[in-house]
Amino acid sequence: MVINTGCRTDIPAFYSKWLMNRIRDGYVLVRNPYSESQVTKYSLVPEVVDCLAFCTKNPEPMLKYLDELNKYKQYWFVTITPYGKDIEPNVTEKIKVIESFKKLSEHIGINSIGWRYDPIFIGSGFDVKKHIECFKKMAKELKGYTNNCTISFLDLYEKVKRNAPDIKPPTEEEQIELALNFSTIGKENNMTIHSCCENTYLSEYGLKCNGCMSQEIIEKSINCSLNPPKIKNLRQDCNCLMGNDIGAYNSCGHLCKYCYANVNKGLVLENMKKHNENSPFLIGDSEDGDKITQAKQKSWIINQNEQITFI
Repeated sequence: MVINTGCRTDIPAFYSKWLMNRIRDGYVLVRNPYSESQVTKYSLVPEVVDCLAFCTKNPEPMLKYLDELNKYKQYWFVTITPYGKDIEPNVTEKIKVIESFKKLSEHIGINSIGWRYDPIFIGSGFDVKKHIECFKKMAKELKGYTNNCTISFLDLYEKVKRNAPDIKPPTEEEQIELALNFSTIGKENNMTIHSCCENTYLSEYGLKCNGCMSQEIIEKSINCSLNPPKIKNLRQDCNCLMGNDIGAYNSCGHLCKYCYANVNKGLVLENMKKHNENSPFLIGDSEDGDKITQAKQKSWIINQNEQITFI
């Protein structure tokens, strides 16, 4: 199975010590974001975790733990955009993130790391021409350190409209122009450009539209064939093995204006104060009325000599 650490918050950037404590203890407790008393206990032992998946804007805090993580097969997404502090207030300087990206790639291998350039929006000084210019510069810098780049276009959730009223998604015409140019830049830098949850029509313009963390990408990353269960993804047009996320919403300290996972700054800061690196929960601890259920877990690897099932 896949354990995902990055759809709800940025664990590597803000909660690396907690994550390593969970890995050492071999389990984690995760609240259902829509029913907080419902708690799932996940085993984190390598025998059932076929891939430990990360999505972060700053992998640097995790670099010192890479040797300890060697017992896990891994896939990393590192998001690097050209936006400034007006949009991404607490994101580390991009040149430092690129340096960490390269160190990470050298350790885990080029097939186990991907670059995310998303979300793409128009406004706050960014038009199509500016994006093409920035993307070209970044792709050249990352050449030889990844074979994959994922892009997506801004989703205008209500919280995004409130937090960033001056930005908007590219029009269909702008998306096509971006796809054509990014695809060409990708070829120049030995990268396949994937689209995330976008209409498949963009495949006509050079993008690969079968998922950003697809079974194909994960299998290549871990060098194993998988037989995952058939499940319906929560997001339309998503074909990814997102796995089971151990993060929590409203806890990412980057406070990006386009973020779908944070409601507002006040709630994030309140939750971050509740974080205890020694707790089995990312935010807070056990509460009266918690109902803990052990997740049913097993390896998806085909022809593995021994499969251990946790029930």
